[in-house]
Amino acid sequence: MKMKTLLLSASIACTAVAAQAETLNLMGYSGIFEQYYRKAVVEPFMAQNPDITVEYFGMPNSAQMLGTLRSQVADPQFDVAIMDITVSKAGTDDGVFAPLDESVTTHIKDLVPLARLEGTNAVGVTLDSMTMIYNKDLVVAPPTSWEDLWNPAYEGKIVLAAAPDTTGLIFTVVADRMAGGTDYKTSTDKGIEKVMTLAPSVQTWEPHPDVYQPVMTGSAIIGLGWNARAQILAGGEGSKLAVVMPKEGSGFQINAIGLIENAQNTDAAKRFIDYALSPETQAALANAMFYAPTNAHAAALISKEALGKTVLSTTGSMLDLDWNVMAQIREGVAKEWRRRVIPLTR
Repeated sequence: MKMKTLLLSASIACTAVAAQAETLNLMGYSGIFEQYYRKAVVEPFMAQNPDITVEYFGMPNSAQMLGTLRSQVADPQFDVAIMDITVSKAGTDDGVFAPLDESVTTHIKDLVPLARLEGTNAVGVTLDSMTMIYNKDLVVAPPTSWEDLWNPAYEGKIVLAAAPDTTGLIFTVVADRMAGGTDYKTSTDKGIEKVMTLAPSVQTWEPHPDVYQPVMTGSAIIGLGWNARAQILAGGEGSKLAVVMPKEGSGFQINAIGLIENAQNTDAAKRFIDYALSPETQAALANAMFYAPTNAHAAALISKEALGKTVLSTTGSMLDLDWNVMAQIREGVAKEWRRRVIPLTR
């Protein structure tokens, strides 16, 4: 009888704990990012915080995330979102994100300057870069320059995501510089004209399910991607994917994490953001998926091999991009792509 009473008491206690548990709704990228972020960040967080259950909702890109969050401003269904920092700037302007300060996370003071974008409430949680990817079985001479994309051998076999996708945006600035442009802040017209000459060789501006699969399967030969994801896929057994940073350099890509304004589970959201920005968590993600950390104390915790695959190994090749300006010109560049670039595809 005494044993039954103890078991009943334990059952009631467990039920009470379950009833008190919070559910945190996290929005982030789908696909390989979700797969690795769950393992490196979400699952360890829940293990350390058994009173919080994290529901991860994956979406293919930042634009879709922002559209969803904008539609819910009056009644938010998400608590935390991870998206490109330029898109989070637009979200801040629209009242999507609440301010982040030391009352949300003590790690905010340890973030590198790139993680903070003026006028943006979300802060950088990962650093990455646009890179070139190619099928190593189908490319005879490994590319070394962005100019190699114009090689006639790749005609009809190039895949890349058009602006406003951030790869398209960075590529416009890179192309502008290659074409003799001197200040992307005032004009990217030379870059647009340069990309126009590439357009007839592009197979698709909307690769599905992503840019990496057609290159790996050989339906495409070469394209633009993100370093962290490409490094993961290139390292897979039997993978035909190869990654290269062209000699002209590239630009940083910053994913930001933000607290949703008027979130239903604010306390849980703050705990998750603090955890995600800690040096230990950022190092764990870098070791698993090669995203460079935004916490200045994390690099010392990352293995030498993993660090060599992150964007931190190529910082000397990074263009000095003003992401406030990039956020301002994003829609204008995308409009020019829709009007002048994409229609030239054969």
